[in-house]
Amino acid sequence: MSYFLPHLTNGWQVDMAILSEEERVVVMRFGHDWDPQCMIMDETLYEVAEKVKNFAVIYLVDISEVPDFNTMYELYDPCTTMFFFRNKHMMIDLGTGNNNKVNWAIEDPQELIDMIEVVFRGARKGKGLVLSVKDYSTKYKY
Repeated sequence: MSYFLPHLTNGWQVDMAILSEEERVVVMRFGHDWDPQCMIMDETLYEVAEKVKNFAVIYLVDISEVPDFNTMYELYDPCTTMFFFRNKHMMIDLGTGNNNKVNWAIEDPQELIDMIEVVFRGARKGKGLVLSVKDYSTKYKY
């Protein structure tokens, strides 16, 4: 389903997407279209795109095609999702220790909507770090 979502093909497009959006959260999925984990995430992003269009915009970036941000954002995982609001990187505390990004595929659409909504509400209040609704730390996985 990644072909339904807008792809950014160079660093300038990524910068302009982050810079130009004033009222909505920019959700960037960095990864490869052929990666199975990214395919799962793209499917979820496509499902929620219409539901979150009033407060979020979703873009896909191929990290091989656009390697400009790989070291800046430490994009070493196969699939990474990041959030931006008014040209500011939004951090989200997921309980994993890495507050900069989501580096796994989210399969539940409602879970992703909740995450984007938490980022949006926190960003509107001027917060740079928001607390996730769900704790993703391994202490709850038995």
